Amino acid sequence: MGFTAKLTKRASFGGSGLPPAAGGAGEGWGMGFFLVFFPQEHHDHHQHQDFNSSSPFKSPTINALLKRTNSTHILAKAQSTISICALLIFLTLLLFTLSTFEPNNNLIRSSHHYRRHLSQTHPSKNPTSDSHALQRLGTLYSRGTSHMNDLVLCHVTESVTFTELKTFLRAFHRSGLHTKSDLLFIFPSVTTPDSSDSVIREENKLFLKLIRRYKAELNNGSNLSDFPASFDVTQFVKSGKKDSEKGEPIWGRKIKSNSNLNSSNGGGTELNRMSYGSVVGFGVGELDPENSLSGFLDHVPMSLRRWASYPMILGRLRRNFKHVMLVDVKEVLLLGDPLVRVRNRTPESVYLSSTPTPTPTKHNHKISDKAHEKTINPAVIMGGARGLRRFSAAMLMEIVRATTQQLHNKKKTPITESSLLSRLATNEFLQKTIHLVASAESIPEASSLSGVSIANNTVVRRGNNNIDIDVTNHICSYSIEASVYSECGKVQPF
Repeated sequence: MGFTAKLTKRASFGGSGLPPAAGGAGEGWGMGFFLVFFPQEHHDHHQHQDFNSSSPFKSPTINALLKRTNSTHILAKAQSTISICALLIFLTLLLFTLSTFEPNNNLIRSSHHYRRHLSQTHPSKNPTSDSHALQRLGTLYSRGTSHMNDLVLCHVTESVTFTELKTFLRAFHRSGLHTKSDLLFIFPSVTTPDSSDSVIREENKLFLKLIRRYKAELNNGSNLSDFPASFDVTQFVKSGKKDSEKGEPIWGRKIKSNSNLNSSNGGGTELNRMSYGSVVGFGVGELDPENSLSGFLDHVPMSLRRWASYPMILGRLRRNFKHVMLVDVKEVLLLGDPLVRVRNRTPESVYLSSTPTPTPTKHNHKISDKAHEKTINPAVIMGGARGLRRFSAAMLMEIVRATTQQLHNKKKTPITESSLLSRLATNEFLQKTIHLVASAESIPEASSLSGVSIANNTVVRRGNNNIDIDVTNHICSYSIEASVYSECGKVQPF
């Protein structure tokens, strides 16, 4: 917008010869404004037309491109909006259909028939007595009084009998490990077998009954010297209130209030409280559902398949335990606390024991020289949780590598745990991430030891002798224990 001003001057000069239109004498100056407005858009439009007129060849092309770009952009937005709306409508219809879906009666009949077939083939477990150990897997046999820092991980091979399993549990209960660690079994089945479940539950029930008997004697003011026992009772019955810093066990369902647990276990307000770890079990099919080694071996024995299950269970428990011990139920018995050797070591440490060296022969010196080479005993392996987790993963890879090499070799030699472990013990690359301690000390056999020597050892090999009877006779030689175990009816108490 602009404006112009027009200024007029009117005066009279009286005889100056000027035109009379100038006015008469006495008139003064006068001023007026004449305003003119210019529209800005119109002005810009003219400038734009002038610019376009200066380039008549470019104007139609630019306008067409601008119109085409705008129309394409609008069309793309419209298509995206329509697609989103269609997707929302489809999802709404899908959810509505699923929520109102009624299953077919034929499917129901077939599922019921399949479940009936399974129940007839494999008897179902009692849901009231069974509870899952961890994340809807495994079986919880006995829930401990508090969280433990150590884990004893035992694998049960196919040849383990009920008597051997029972003897292993009785020795473990009296070893002192039960007050410092949890016990975990891995069975060679999809889930824990019912027959083994009943044995483990019965042994736990009897031992807890025995602990309560000793606890009642202590609460009545009796001394430990008044009732001798086959184990150290003070490790299980402790004075004072429950240590809340340890926290609850990780197995089973979490309990919000500990009042019921303390009252049932003798903790809390009483003079003495009980302290022991949990006992759980898993089927190897739960920890290794794909049977990872089946593609490399026709038949995967439990001694090798257990290494495929360790990474999963140790990975889930990596922040719950500080020390882990791998034990073969068939081969050894735990009479003491072997984890003392690794509790002061680094979390990456792994302790390996050796197999006993056979006596040299006079006829074949090559075989005897080879037999003198140190081989690793796979029955007991212990160390920090981090080190054993890495070691189990390396052992699994070693099994795969050995089986792959065997497929290409014409001469097939049997793959044993001892040979694979001995090879890993000398692996320099593995020693960079794991602190391996390969001890030359071997696990003694029970038949070669006397009664006093057996008590001084934390781990013994079963051997060929019938150690199950010896353990039962030792337990039944004490009066209170003889009154708890039914096998002690014919044994003269101590």
